[in-house]
Amino acid sequence: MRKAILIVLTFAFYLPIHAQVSYEEIPSERLNSIRKLKIKLPEGYDPDSEIKYPLIIVFDADYLFEPVTGQIDFQTYFDDMPSSIVVGILQGEEREYDSYYEALTGLPMDSGLRFHEFISTELLPYLDKKYNTSKFRVAVGHDIMGNFINSYLFQEDPSFQAYVNISPDFVGSLRNFVSKRLNIFKDDVFYYMATSEKDIPEIRENILSTNALISEVENQNVTYYFDDFEGETHYSLVTSAIAKSFDKIFEIYNPLREKELEEKVFNYEGTLDDYLVDRYKRIEKLFGITKEISEIELEKVAKVAEQREDYKSLSKLGKLANKLFPETMLGTYYIAHSAEMLGKTKKAKKLYESALILNDATNIDKDYISAKIEELTLALVADVDDEELEELEELEEEVDNEEN
Repeated sequence: MRKAILIVLTFAFYLPIHAQVSYEEIPSERLNSIRKLKIKLPEGYDPDSEIKYPLIIVFDADYLFEPVTGQIDFQTYFDDMPSSIVVGILQGEEREYDSYYEALTGLPMDSGLRFHEFISTELLPYLDKKYNTSKFRVAVGHDIMGNFINSYLFQEDPSFQAYVNISPDFVGSLRNFVSKRLNIFKDDVFYYMATSEKDIPEIRENILSTNALISEVENQNVTYYFDDFEGETHYSLVTSAIAKSFDKIFEIYNPLREKELEEKVFNYEGTLDDYLVDRYKRIEKLFGITKEISEIELEKVAKVAEQREDYKSLSKLGKLANKLFPETMLGTYYIAHSAEMLGKTKKAKKLYESALILNDATNIDKDYISAKIEELTLALVADVDDEELEELEELEEEVDNEEN
């Protein structure tokens, strides 16, 4: 694992720096002070564009900001997660006051409650107004700030939709409240938590007991992930947890992979065009961004349709491809191939011929289509010969009967 993380961080370090980190200050009435922020915008960010970006808030940005932005650079480079706006809160000596909690419940009080309100009522509205943020927000916290970010779960309208709890130092009875709150969530929420073999013993014990409680939650709106890393300490697990958490939270955003194709697509009960369309509708609903279906993903699902001998799905995928890529031959090819597999040779040949006036697709070109037309032409000729032979045999049989 350490080797893998080292490779990730090394790669991220050498990626081109597309968006520089800027520093901002925001005055706060709640805190009666000015707070400093680190902000990194996505590559090519255009304030006049209608494109919206998930907002990732990093607490303890003094040491967590760079690991988070490095991982985001890496994953967005491979399109494994959407480009995001990352905002880090520099806490420094204020950290103890920011995380101040009520001993019995573990929830923020006094200076901790003021900091909690600063985030939800001042910082987030400020960022939403200034930048092109989507409704999907992620909170990242470590240690006592990992405990702190759980307080947003208990808002009537939670400020965050995803929580990355890296070795959270649960205090009071908060760990018992978290599972009960997650059990009654009516909207989508992502919850990630991590500890490690060499974590601080008391913190690890509380995390393991919290995991046992959350694991019993049966709520389809809650997506929960837990990691218990081997050989990592309270501090070295940070990079591993950041990588795993983003990979899990944005799993549905990832391009279709073999596991999903085998476990979900192949076993889908409806037609596979519906699976693909619903998948991308969910991405838009969750993250507030629009991601287009690619030709490659259409091809992957079409292969599954062939494996299932599901030619109805193949034809519908063709109609979807025609809608998405009307200038290419991909959709017509799928419809023609479906007709061919169903034994409708004449119809398939006509469809293949109509595809020749369209542009090549990624893996389908005019040479391939021409070969299919020639193949079906020979098949039709053979069918005609067989019919003529059968008619001749029937005629000979009638003549023999008359002579007898």
